[in-house]
Amino acid sequence: MTALPSCPLCKSTFTYEMNGLLACPECGHEWSPEDITSDEDAFIVKDSNGNILQNGDTVVVIKNLPVKGSPQGIKAGTKVKSIRLVDRDHNIDCKIDGFGAMALKSEFVKKA
Repeated sequence: MTALPSCPLCKSTFTYEMNGLLACPECGHEWSPEDITSDEDAFIVKDSNGNILQNGDTVVVIKNLPVKGSPQGIKAGTKVKSIRLVDRDHNIDCKIDGFGAMALKSEFVKKA
């Protein structure tokens, strides 16, 4: 028995085959097995200068960024270590000293 691929939407591993299609019981997504492409190669995040970012990189904030619910924002020049890339609107997850866990947009950082 061959292992079925994970769901391309929710990444669930509980996929099953139904009428020639693959289906996900968690999100209800159905797709054709021929439509499967390498998602890891398709997901590329670039910084403000066009450099490709990877998990674990160190970046520098290039613009003062307001933080909702905080009286002060993140200042330009703040160094952020060990970023994690995610496939969302704010595509960088990180921890910033003095603020904690944050989500940043890659257009406001540059690779250090």
